[in-house]
Amino acid sequence: MFLSRKNTAKLATLLLIPFLLVRCQPDVQWPEESVNTKPGTRWWWMGSAVDEANLSRNLELYSDAGLGSLEITPIYGVQGNDSNEVDFLSNRWMELYSHTQKEAEKLGINIDMNTGTGWPFGGPDVGLKDAAGRLLIKEFKLSTGQQFNQLIVPDEKKQAETARLASLMAFSEKGEIVDLTDKVINQKLDWKAPVGKWTLIALFEGNTFQQVKRAAPGGKGLVLNHFSKESVEKYLSKFTKAFNESGAPVPNYFFNDSYEVYNADWTPGFLAEFEQMQGYKLQDYLPQFLDTARNETTARIVSDYRETLSKLLLENFTKPWTEWAHKLNSKTRNQAHGSPANLIDIYAAVDVPECEGFGLSDFHIKGLRKDSLTRHNDSDFSMLKYASSAAHISGKKYTSSETFTWLTEHFRTSFSQCKPDLDLMFVSGVNHVYFHGTTYSPAEAAWPGWKFYASVDMSPTNPLWRDAKPFFKYISRVQSFLQMGKPDNDFLVYLPVYDMWHKVDGKLLQFDIHKMKQRAPEFIHVVNQISDAGYDMDYISDSFITSTEFKDGHLITSGGTSYKALIIPSVDKMPAEVIKKLIDLAKQGAQIVFMGNYPKDVPGYGNLENRRKQFITLSDQLPDVDFNETTVSSLSKGKIITGTDYKNTLAATGVVAEEFKTKADLKYIRRKDSKGYHYFVSALKAEDTDTWITLPKRAESVVFFNPVNGQKGKAQIKQADDKTKVRLQLKSGESLILQTFSTNVTVENWPYLKETGNPFVLNNNWKIFFKESIPAITDTFAIPKLVPWTDLKIPEAKENMGTAVYSTTFTVNKKTADDWILDLGDVRETARVRLNNVDVQTLWSVPYELSVGKYLKDGLNSIDIEVTGLPANHIASLDQKGVRWRIFKEINLVDLNYKKTGYANWKTMPAGLNSEVKLIPVNFSN
Repeated sequence: MFLSRKNTAKLATLLLIPFLLVRCQPDVQWPEESVNTKPGTRWWWMGSAVDEANLSRNLELYSDAGLGSLEITPIYGVQGNDSNEVDFLSNRWMELYSHTQKEAEKLGINIDMNTGTGWPFGGPDVGLKDAAGRLLIKEFKLSTGQQFNQLIVPDEKKQAETARLASLMAFSEKGEIVDLTDKVINQKLDWKAPVGKWTLIALFEGNTFQQVKRAAPGGKGLVLNHFSKESVEKYLSKFTKAFNESGAPVPNYFFNDSYEVYNADWTPGFLAEFEQMQGYKLQDYLPQFLDTARNETTARIVSDYRETLSKLLLENFTKPWTEWAHKLNSKTRNQAHGSPANLIDIYAAVDVPECEGFGLSDFHIKGLRKDSLTRHNDSDFSMLKYASSAAHISGKKYTSSETFTWLTEHFRTSFSQCKPDLDLMFVSGVNHVYFHGTTYSPAEAAWPGWKFYASVDMSPTNPLWRDAKPFFKYISRVQSFLQMGKPDNDFLVYLPVYDMWHKVDGKLLQFDIHKMKQRAPEFIHVVNQISDAGYDMDYISDSFITSTEFKDGHLITSGGTSYKALIIPSVDKMPAEVIKKLIDLAKQGAQIVFMGNYPKDVPGYGNLENRRKQFITLSDQLPDVDFNETTVSSLSKGKIITGTDYKNTLAATGVVAEEFKTKADLKYIRRKDSKGYHYFVSALKAEDTDTWITLPKRAESVVFFNPVNGQKGKAQIKQADDKTKVRLQLKSGESLILQTFSTNVTVENWPYLKETGNPFVLNNNWKIFFKESIPAITDTFAIPKLVPWTDLKIPEAKENMGTAVYSTTFTVNKKTADDWILDLGDVRETARVRLNNVDVQTLWSVPYELSVGKYLKDGLNSIDIEVTGLPANHIASLDQKGVRWRIFKEINLVDLNYKKTGYANWKTMPAGLNSEVKLIPVNFSN
């Protein structure tokens, strides 16, 4: 056949089309995993009694399991091991640290480092001048003509020896004020009271005398004054010297734990700082400031005091610490919670904001083991979002988390219990998990090895470590998506910190995770209402509002993140410059949503009348509306939207609510990428889900990714009214990643399953033997039905720690169903499944189910299930026998309530298979 040149070109084009179509197809793959997608952990160095050989050994074990980052935090040591302890930042310590860095680099692990030992920052180089300060007050009463004749010192003897007088003010009953500070010489005052009754108020700069908690050798001493830039720089200089002299590589991140500086409410020079920031002298208003009745004037002055502390912490500690780390070519991770400050601004000032989980949440997940010895989770969705909000609005890639702090008592926590609170962190914006934690333990240490008192034990001495790989892989897969692209939350929500500073009683106000229900109950309610309405949000502070711009139909924060509208909850106090910025943004085209009311007044006390006039003038530009109705009012190019009902009012913005929440009650987070959007969705609820969800954005294809087993597939969708619906199947406790595409991608279909017959119960001829066992159990046992191994009629079974293998055979007609689901039921706690001598999957979370159709044979099949249990029964037996294994200094090992109770009274916990095992026939319903 002869082809002309023209026909040849046509044929070449036709042959090329399939190639081009394939080449233009979006890559439907899991994102690439890296050291940053892998979980990290806080690495406790007890007494810094580490050595090169054991450091290398520990690092190899961690790397093999899938850890990506280790944060070194030295703490108190082991009893009787003083000779092996190493002083923090000494030459030997830096040698050991350098060895760690060298070995970690070989293994592909990042090394972080606490900028101190224990917590908070402090140590032997912190003298009283640079230590955390405390406000001390003493009052004296005088009448007409009375000569002052007392020493001007604090009442507390210890404070009297070190405190410095900052101010002595005299106040008459007629409102007269006399500054007597300069008249005090050698703690004495030569002064006779003028006519009238006078109150003299002495303000002293004292010390908290707080010591570093859980300090390591070389790290013990006073806690640092975080409000003094000079003291902070002096503190950091010893780290600069240690790294410069040793030549050791700097850590990937320097870390700062939650702000647990107790009663630190003052710093030298505070009065001058206050006057500069607020425009008036605090010492002139000490009677109002100290008034416990808390009238309006007192509340305003206290608000100014709290704002000053907030700015001092930001400008004199957080920013200088981060700038110092950058000069060393490192970065910072910081837990801002607990700070007496605006958490958004503190979190946003570092490289990686870090939140903290504290306790175990109960989402009523079907089949999830409950433990009576648990601590309630104080870190709910609203608390966790402070860190991720700051990361998002400031353009930071990562939000990290201190994860699994005190879920249950030591030795009792399973991976299945960890997963729901892990998923809660993911949907709250966390994308770089750090466990709390892993304790360095030498090979020669008798079991249970070295242990930190308050952690969920993510270490090789935990028998569950045997099956840690798939758990860690789950985290890495999820984080590979959550680190990809950009955040795509719908709204910005104003954080009404001035209302909190104004309303909450007392002087010092620290926003710690255990007291947020008292600190910010109204704001928590606001967050929950927005979430329940089907929207996600990031919090924004006053300073970030003033730097936000409107561009191309979106609000753009200084970090480059875009939002569709800004919500102002029902607030009383707002600075005039903030409401001016809101009006300017609206005039440019933005949507500003006011809920319940417009802001009513400016905060604070300084220059109050002038600021009020400015505020009123600005507020008069806002539309006159009835807040009982949802109203959309034009303001130049933009809109002012008002109302009281969050669902109706937010719908008026035109932003489409997510049916993941409104229809299916699922937790989710959405991000955007170059291909479309991707979601992490978790069924943190008791019910299973099988429904159609309408997506806010049209998609030509939707692909599901299962982070538990790595499966991916094309989801069922249908298009109607230019909207895309996707069918979602999730069992209680399951999670899924959903990615949308603007083109029709090619990938195998996602299997939707429907049970097609009665389950087949594997209920006979089971055998059990122990693959690993302490104490040793060597026999093989025939059991008529499945039972936990703790029910075996041998005494060793009740105190056993290890792995048992359950085995049986069964006959099945494979062709009667499209697929078969193996349901292990109640597993205590992890299970490796092997069918017909083929390793299938390791199950570590509920539901303990997996697809096994392709591994089955018609006729006779064999199954082996390797179940690994908790160490709880064994540690309890050690206490019952009086074995001395609590060998740690200081706090040693305590219970959830910080009591030194033992475990001898623990009841035996079931271990092994605790229910029937079933094969469930299913058909595909694609």
